[in-house]
Amino acid sequence: MKINDRNTAGAAAAETARTQDTYKSNRADSAQTGSSGSSDRVEFSSTLGGVSRAIACEGQQRAARVQALATAYQNGTYRPNSMAISRAMISETLSAGVS
Repeated sequence: MKINDRNTAGAAAAETARTQDTYKSNRADSAQTGSSGSSDRVEFSSTLGGVSRAIACEGQQRAARVQALATAYQNGTYRPNSMAISRAMISETLSAGVS
């Protein structure tokens, strides 16, 4: 079934204009609030700092591991465990498909 409503385009245009007017009004209000000297303040918990440090430490450890693997590969001493790699790939694929 096909419906041709000629008023739909006009309503959409009016709604768009109304949205733009609201956006302009909100921007003007925020500009006035910002000029009055008030300021916002954000505080994060110490837990967030601990998480950030843990992520940074993990990144450093990963970089060291990648560097060691690259050196072993360049020296020709890198011997990957194909059985462990295949099991990990299958396990990851199965766990991703279950969700």
